[in-house]
Amino acid sequence: MSAQTSSPQDVVVIGGGMIGATAACALAQQGLRVTIVEAHEAESFDRDSDYGTADSRGRVSAISPASATILNALDVWGSIAAEGACPYRQMHVWDAASSGAIHFDSCDVNAPQLGHIVENRVIQEALVQRLRGFENITWRCPDALARFDVMEDRVAVDLASGAQVCARLLVGADGAHSLVRTLAGIVFNARDYDHSALVATVGTQLPHQHTAWQRFVADGVLAFLPLGDGRCSIVWSTPDKRAKALAAMPDEVFKDALAAEFDYRLGRIESCGARTVFPLRGGQADRYVLPRVALIGDAAHGIHPLAGLGANLGFMDAATLAETLCNCRRDIGGLRVLRRYERARRGDNELTMRAMEGFKFMFAQQASGWRWLRGAGLNVTDVAIPLKRRIMRHAMGLSGEHPRMARDNF
Repeated sequence: MSAQTSSPQDVVVIGGGMIGATAACALAQQGLRVTIVEAHEAESFDRDSDYGTADSRGRVSAISPASATILNALDVWGSIAAEGACPYRQMHVWDAASSGAIHFDSCDVNAPQLGHIVENRVIQEALVQRLRGFENITWRCPDALARFDVMEDRVAVDLASGAQVCARLLVGADGAHSLVRTLAGIVFNARDYDHSALVATVGTQLPHQHTAWQRFVADGVLAFLPLGDGRCSIVWSTPDKRAKALAAMPDEVFKDALAAEFDYRLGRIESCGARTVFPLRGGQADRYVLPRVALIGDAAHGIHPLAGLGANLGFMDAATLAETLCNCRRDIGGLRVLRRYERARRGDNELTMRAMEGFKFMFAQQASGWRWLRGAGLNVTDVAIPLKRRIMRHAMGLSGEHPRMARDNF
């Protein structure tokens, strides 16, 4: 079957998830012609359906103020907020094996909240509806990448449907198992954390107080994230075997185990939705860019979820790439241009990954010296207000060099 060649495009984005859709909208908003290719139709959000259904997998993201600013610049934050984005104003972290604890409060940085907890499918649907409103975006779904050929002035992208799209740049936003990355020959230095995350939506005896709660336990970390309906989304990082055992427990047994592991901080667990387990892996691509190819989001990097920063790094990738391309006076697929994006993002992403791995290592140690050290570190940081403010501002995306889209106020 001969390929059907579409009109020339500026950018082809492979992957229509949250990060790929964000990049496509940001590029189209600057007038570029964009084709976005996604294998699966986005799951529609029904406000009357439950969090954590089997289809949605119960996945939520902690959206930083900087990421919310990016989404607002794309005219999607309003609809996301209207569908139940839950602000959290405080975060409380404590260690089960020591007296160490630290408390973050948005008032300390003169902000209304530290961030928002949002179900991923809400973000996804808002972005898909937005990109469908652009005349300069072609939405190819369902379809998938088959192969691509890089030429001097363009990249020819062959799709599973038989269509061919030529563009000046190919963007890989196709996740941790990126086919774009594989076909480009870019090495990904993977890290298997030997842990899995169990996610579920639970109802608690006590209110969540618009607080994100996180407890470091003997074999992992347990987070309770506040939801708009008063319940919490849990993310329980634990060794693979235990995660599977927890998922297989009868509901009442699991609820008792969960409340005990969380030190009954929110009282009893009164309800529990579907439980899902997924493996935790991280890593970094050797390169984010090649001539006419760029990687963003999980295609470029992955980190441990203990601080909930993964999606925010991806949103920052998308905004930075869009700004880099739209500010350049050269060929947007040229390596000199793309390296500006790589320099702006790779260092920050790698530093964040290593910091999360450092926390994971430190809290996994059970020797008395390690327990004392981390307890003292948490307590000292808790009273070192300038340091704590700096940590908060960094996590919120309010410090460092960021694209204009992430800095403009609402």
